[in-house]
Amino acid sequence: MTKKIAVFPGSFDPFTNGHLDTVKRASRLFDEVVVAAMTNTSKKPLFSSEEKLALISESTAGLPNVKAMAAPKRLTVEFARSIGARFMIRGIRNVADFGYEADIATVNHDLDPEIETVFLLADKQYDALSSTIIKEVAAFGGDVHRFVPAPVEAALYAKLGDAHQTK
Repeated sequence: MTKKIAVFPGSFDPFTNGHLDTVKRASRLFDEVVVAAMTNTSKKPLFSSEEKLALISESTAGLPNVKAMAAPKRLTVEFARSIGARFMIRGIRNVADFGYEADIATVNHDLDPEIETVFLLADKQYDALSSTIIKEVAAFGGDVHRFVPAPVEAALYAKLGDAHQTK
């Protein structure tokens, strides 16, 4: 039987508990899940590809069928094809996400009809989380421990300053 490999692509800047929840759930559905740190040309990243990979790997260390890989400056379907993945995981937090993700899924299907997009609805505790909001909270000294895995929290404060400790 063919191994079911799924790619969970994203900029993951930073990797959040919402992302981690999606990865955990996907890891129960597929033989292998590759968390692909991609380049989003419309965003200025806080973390380098190497830092993202380290943070994702550390955050998913307890999931034996999950690995992190960098796929900078590459179409997601090309990356998926290169590693033999036939599924693409996308997390959906709300209706706006669905519209955006449905458009991307349509284009990806046009680029490679053999790769299926699988949408996983966010757990309600994560449906308002976004990497942008988390960076903003951390930058102004807010406590982000409930929004991101511990390794990411430490890295955020190291990058943005540890203002939350001085409150």
